[in-house]
Amino acid sequence: MIKRHANLFFTSTLIGTDIAVTCLAFFLAFRLRPQDPSQVIQPFSYYIGMMLLNALAVVGVLFFYKLYHFGRGLTRLDELYKVFSAVSISMIVGIAFTAFVYRNDLDYPRVMIAYFWIAAMLLVGIGRLAHHALRARLYARGWAESRLLIVGAGEAGNLILERLRNSRLGYRPMGFLDDRLAGERVLGLPVLGKVEQLGTVVQEFDIDEVIIALPEATHQELLAIISLCEYGKVSIKVFPDVFQIMASEVNIGELSGLPLLTMRDVSLRGWRLTLKRMMDLVVSATFLIFFSPFLLLIALLVKLDSRGPAIFSQDRMGLDARSFPIFKFRSMMADAESETGAVWATRDDPRRTRLGAFLRRHSLDEFPQFINVFLGHMSLVGPRPERPVFVEQFRKMIPRYMERHHLKAGLTSWAIVNGLRGDTSIWERTKYDLWYIENWSVWLDLEIILLTALKVIRDPNAV
Repeated sequence: MIKRHANLFFTSTLIGTDIAVTCLAFFLAFRLRPQDPSQVIQPFSYYIGMMLLNALAVVGVLFFYKLYHFGRGLTRLDELYKVFSAVSISMIVGIAFTAFVYRNDLDYPRVMIAYFWIAAMLLVGIGRLAHHALRARLYARGWAESRLLIVGAGEAGNLILERLRNSRLGYRPMGFLDDRLAGERVLGLPVLGKVEQLGTVVQEFDIDEVIIALPEATHQELLAIISLCEYGKVSIKVFPDVFQIMASEVNIGELSGLPLLTMRDVSLRGWRLTLKRMMDLVVSATFLIFFSPFLLLIALLVKLDSRGPAIFSQDRMGLDARSFPIFKFRSMMADAESETGAVWATRDDPRRTRLGAFLRRHSLDEFPQFINVFLGHMSLVGPRPERPVFVEQFRKMIPRYMERHHLKAGLTSWAIVNGLRGDTSIWERTKYDLWYIENWSVWLDLEIILLTALKVIRDPNAV
């Protein structure tokens, strides 16, 4: 009951916020409209009916876009993208409503609609961010929390728990179910029993949502687990084996009347490659021009800090599994691998220099890779390149690993902005890389670039 009232409160306040900021945007557009002294200037009250029709259109289109459904996994950037699209569509709907109701009896400057559109996108977006902050604060205080159970205490279950703890989505993890670890504690949470006890545990702990973190489970095993909750009002989500199915959605098509499921479709090809390359050139050239004094300063500090070159190159494997020299500011001793050979960098690596530890912590050692991007060795966004010696190891261990090389290596990646950087699971990184390759879009690249910029200041996984 409390949760139902909380959802009603969130929905009603969000609708109220959208209406209020839409009316404010209309008022600002009215104030900014051009005024011709030779014509009769109408007061604001003349446009109130038009304002209310447009507010109704905005709320209606936002509802159509399912932006009053509180999906806890939707990021703020994704929500803003949907809001901007919905507000743009609502402008057309609002004009149609106005024309239908007033039958051309209402005279208004057409440029006022352009001002209204811009102001509405900004203010509705800001209003949504403010409402999101309110929900996050209430979630943090335990209001309308969703009690969650994770089936599987292995690597996938641990990853899900860490993500939940780093988010403010209103989830309260109650524990795990795992056949091997029943009765123990994993990452501070109890393992409440075996998988076969799912139905009992759901009822006993009043679970709202179950996440099945058994990516290697067979189809029959998943169905058996899900059937254990058939008498409980609980949402069930499955963490999939994305090595087998990487596409974000399964498309249904046909071949001469024969239905087919499209399980895999590489989206980055043709004109999209040209568009991505143009964005790489513009951004990398701009960065190198405006930040060249800063790069020269870092290079000088590296030279003064320890013996060796300021910038070093290292072979990495990129597009079509071809090697290329990657450029980085030197952050380790000049002879770091003279005795050990190729070694994976770890957290608090003793081979780092004093300045190198700072550079790696804030990702400043990666800045010379903008040169790689400008030269075409790399892209701004793509799977992070690995050294050939490690690629040979990983290709034997991980299914579909070499498909990462269907795309240029990236300065940043979808895996990085999801916390998988440095000494983290290469299995999980590969999953995110393959998902990115099959779901590329300009918006996704821009989202990753923005999230990376926010992480540059301090990334907890930097080594």
